[in-house]
Amino acid sequence: MNSGSSGGRWLAIFLWISVIAWAVGLGAKLFELAVLIPAWAADPPDSFSLLPYGSRWPFNPGDFFQPLSALLVVGSVGALIAGWRSVRSFKRWLWLSVASLVLIWAATPTLFWPMIDALYFASTGAKPLDEVAATRLANQWILFDWIREVLIAIGFVASVRAINTQSKAYGA
Repeated sequence: MNSGSSGGRWLAIFLWISVIAWAVGLGAKLFELAVLIPAWAADPPDSFSLLPYGSRWPFNPGDFFQPLSALLVVGSVGALIAGWRSVRSFKRWLWLSVASLVLIWAATPTLFWPMIDALYFASTGAKPLDEVAATRLANQWILFDWIREVLIAIGFVASVRAINTQSKAYGA
């Protein structure tokens, strides 16, 4: 495959989508970890009233992260498919990006959605938590979210390495 081929152009397009989507996700998650989470986790369960869910918030974080996640699928999986016939050393970056995405996707509904429910119900008083349980839940969220941030960073670095390698190899 050379830079002038259709496959090379598609690979470059998918890699750019992947790099940009991972970068946006990395920044958004860092903002959430540095600004939003410290506010709602400051003094559980009382601080749970600051959670970005419910009628007080005009925008649900899922309304941002779900379309971003779709872009990640398009970019990462598209790059893997477009670069399928590339050398193994190049494809490892494509696989690492996809693997990071799969781990995040697996963790979100299995680990995070139950915690979101517990946090939301505690914040509304529907299922109150005592201080110890609320603090444990907030700390668990923070730990798991930092792990998710590491996976996002891995996906970002892998996509940047892939586009850098692709540019050097094909002169794009």
